[in-house]
Amino acid sequence: MIAGPSEIAILADASANPDWLAADMLSQAEHDPMAAAICVSPDAALLDAVAEALKKRLPGLPRKDIAAASLRDFGALVVVPDLDIGLDCINTMAPEHFELAVADPWSLVGKVRHAGAVFMGHHCPEPVGDYFAGPNHVLPTMGTARFSSALSVATFTKKTSLIAAAPGYLPAHGAAIARLARLENLEAHAQSVECRSKSKAR
Repeated sequence: MIAGPSEIAILADASANPDWLAADMLSQAEHDPMAAAICVSPDAALLDAVAEALKKRLPGLPRKDIAAASLRDFGALVVVPDLDIGLDCINTMAPEHFELAVADPWSLVGKVRHAGAVFMGHHCPEPVGDYFAGPNHVLPTMGTARFSSALSVATFTKKTSLIAAAPGYLPAHGAAIARLARLENLEAHAQSVECRSKSKAR
């Protein structure tokens, strides 16, 4: 997992409050000039209102220079034809933080395949997860949410597989195992299984 710079992606519909969306984008933009803040919506008028809200909110931030650089270089307001295509964009980005700022987030969350953490609806902004809700704050960034998850105790554990087979296992399954081995052109693998089916242990 790569942790940093911070990212937020938001999928919003017409029910979203543009001032809230702007505030949420800035909540990540203020982290770092390389932080990403992206809002995706099929509603172009909503995104225009978000752009205006960003202009109003930005000057009042103590870290306005950092946030401005982030928005300039890694910020975006993206118009999509519909929410499904918006979700395709989100899944391609695999963002660290993903706000599902729509009227019915539960109807869409099943389509989210790649995100470090998902924030559901209009009343659950990203700082809820940072400070109060309880999930781990160390999340995969830079698209690594495609194959990585939030930091957890499992990150610090080492696992070893333990495999055992009863005497009747290979007579029942050995032919299938040997066939798979030969499909990979690994004859000795196949014979390792087959020799146990042909003779007994000493």
